[in-house]
Amino acid sequence: MDNDKYQEDLSEIRAMMARSSRFLSLSGLAGVLAGLYALAGAAVAHFQITAFNQSQGFDSASENPGITDDTMVVRLLAIALVVLLLAVTTAIWLSYRKARKNGEKLWTDSSRRLVGNFLIPLATGGLFCLALLQYGYIALIVPATLIFYGLSCLNASKYTLGDIRSLGLAQIALGLIATQFAGYGLLLWAIGFGAFHILYGGMMYFKYDK
Repeated sequence: MDNDKYQEDLSEIRAMMARSSRFLSLSGLAGVLAGLYALAGAAVAHFQITAFNQSQGFDSASENPGITDDTMVVRLLAIALVVLLLAVTTAIWLSYRKARKNGEKLWTDSSRRLVGNFLIPLATGGLFCLALLQYGYIALIVPATLIFYGLSCLNASKYTLGDIRSLGLAQIALGLIATQFAGYGLLLWAIGFGAFHILYGGMMYFKYDK
């Protein structure tokens, strides 16, 4: 009887320590929706690229990795920005609902550490991608976004659910692969930000949210 009480108290202490050091209100459903947003954005970008290729005399079934048309580049960046804003807004809203449901606050020391450690590699990657764009290394932008996003997830995983670490490693690996397949950048981007998010978000939802 005393041993059972001891184990129960020990489990409760461990849970309290985890809640104080990690942000556990991250929603798996937000990951799924972020993946769907990314797939929708990739589809729009594909149609934009196909139309551009046709106007330039390329085969409509092929992808031109050397797009340098300023208007086209701005359109693709706008699509990526819209996907990012939708994903971030959804993540904040669903995490707020989950935290409120669990009787917890959204903005705590652990969530601040999570956001800070996530944003540092992400902002660095964003500036690096702008430099790639400035010097015309368009084909490396997709790999860079995957790699730096993976580093962001890896860096932030210490302050939230451990599954984020696996997602980060998968994104980094895919980004490195993408450096060798410039003509398939959009497809690999869709796999990384779309399929991977849906897969890991679904796993997290059934593991922690159900």
